[in-house]
Amino acid sequence: MTTIQIFEPGLCCGTGICGVDVDQQLVTVSADIDWATSAGGNVRRFNLAQEPLAFAENETVRSFLHTVGQEGLPVTMVDGATVLTGRYPSRPELARWAGLGAPAVEDRPSLLASAQPAATPDAADAGCCGGGAGEGCC
Repeated sequence: MTTIQIFEPGLCCGTGICGVDVDQQLVTVSADIDWATSAGGNVRRFNLAQEPLAFAENETVRSFLHTVGQEGLPVTMVDGATVLTGRYPSRPELARWAGLGAPAVEDRPSLLASAQPAATPDAADAGCCGGGAGEGCC
């Protein structure tokens, strides 16, 4: 079975639904990962703030962090090979890498898209906590 690993920057929450600003990118990737997992895919997500040992134990990710830094995250690996850096994978990419059928358009809801506007660039840069560590984190 194919293993997909996503190594992401340190976040106070991976869902994007925390604090006053909703990070639509995190909401979407959370839904996409849930979809892939429920369809039989093997997708694991590692948060630098919550699982630093996973980053330290993976030679490829550790070298990436030393060379590029946290700004280059997230890093997506498929069976140990780096396939994507700097952004989260899309649902079709997850489906392809996991060997799942292509997702139907109706399988790709944009959660909260109609309920909440997308975060402003400044808020997105600050992460879901809306600022430095300890400032309004969930």
